[in-house]
Amino acid sequence: MKIKEKLQLFTKQKRGLLATNFYNLETLHGVLKAAQELNEPLILQLTQSSIEYMGLDTAVKLGRAGLRQFGVEGWLHLDHGGSVDLAQRCLDAGFDSVMIDGSELPFEENIKITREVVKRAEQYGAHVEAELGYVAKLGQSHARQGFTQPAEAKQFVEATGVDALAVAIGTAHGFYKKRPELDIELLANIAKVTPATLVLHGGSGVPEDQLQKAISNGICKVNLATEIKNIFMQTLQMELAGNAEIDLRKVFPKATGQITELVKGKLKIMKNSSDVEIVH
Repeated sequence: MKIKEKLQLFTKQKRGLLATNFYNLETLHGVLKAAQELNEPLILQLTQSSIEYMGLDTAVKLGRAGLRQFGVEGWLHLDHGGSVDLAQRCLDAGFDSVMIDGSELPFEENIKITREVVKRAEQYGAHVEAELGYVAKLGQSHARQGFTQPAEAKQFVEATGVDALAVAIGTAHGFYKKRPELDIELLANIAKVTPATLVLHGGSGVPEDQLQKAISNGICKVNLATEIKNIFMQTLQMELAGNAEIDLRKVFPKATGQITELVKGKLKIMKNSSDVEIVH
């Protein structure tokens, strides 16, 4: 099943589809082991920095080989693509889905750049995600707010033909300084006026009850990155403290296993949200 069809199906079922970033073999295997054990689908995401770190060809082949090895239904997605050129490179490399992030551009420029990527992706049968509103990136202020408005979301999707839209409803990338409070009513209103799949960025650290409410009220794709990096590095640091072991093959698996447990918990939230209260 294509990613667009899966997202549309899960949206109707009020289920979430987890999208996890990976950075190397260990983080990839950690997330895929979780999906395999629970027999759940998964979107594998790569950012520009991860592509530069591993190399585009290597990263794509690693992701595809991992999906085959673990027998997981999954797709490869460009996360936060910052240019039409990068999106094109990823389309040429065989990505199932690309994100063009023009959220920091003026509204009309965001429409223009997104429309161009949608046009190019059509030739590949690929899925396109965009972002509208202000979701603080790493290093940016969490104090500033620029929530996505329903009327603008409707206009944006109609003008671009984009398949999925990341919305700003109270999340941020990275760690939260205080408990996030998502605007579920705003989300429900956005969902009423656009057919696009709605995406939640900044999923790391969002309380379980709020994730479930978000999924029940329109969110389908949920991104997870920061918690994956954090638990991997925290585990490694503890393992290596006072440890003379030089065989990374003996040290890395413990950190990989912690990723698996983390992602299993998130996957369970994705499929257990259908009974949560829906805002009318």
